[in-house]
Amino acid sequence: MNKKFSKILTLVAGLIGLIAFYFFIRIVMVGDDIIETDADVQASIVSPFINFAKFVLIATGVIAVVFSILNLVKHPQVLKRTLLGVAALAVILVIAYSVSSDAAVLDVSGRVLEDGEAGSVSKWVSTGINFSAILGVIGLGFFVVDFVRSLAK
Repeated sequence: MNKKFSKILTLVAGLIGLIAFYFFIRIVMVGDDIIETDADVQASIVSPFINFAKFVLIATGVIAVVFSILNLVKHPQVLKRTLLGVAALAVILVIAYSVSSDAAVLDVSGRVLEDGEAGSVSKWVSTGINFSAILGVIGLGFFVVDFVRSLAK
């Protein structure tokens, strides 16, 4: 990273920190009790802080995605490996979806849980659970293989 870009980044981070510190001081000066009970104080102090936090979060996410894409475009080998990884995750997702159930979610006594009806939502929740389990088993497998290799050395 060049020196000029580093200085600009440091100044921007410092500015964000100062703005956040300003909001923090305003909240501390007013106090918890008044903020909890008075809606006008909430609107004048807490809401701008929340909007600032949302802006910083969104800006950070957009910057991260843009720089990641630029880095992938600049390095085709990394792009190729990334696409292979995404394809592997897509295959695992298809497997998880195909073995998932779309049945209603029942409690211990056999009654359907609230918002646990059979259908698409139930299928995708089951897919998420199966996807996580498959990735966990794969991760555990790699851990065991690495552990056995380290014991062999």
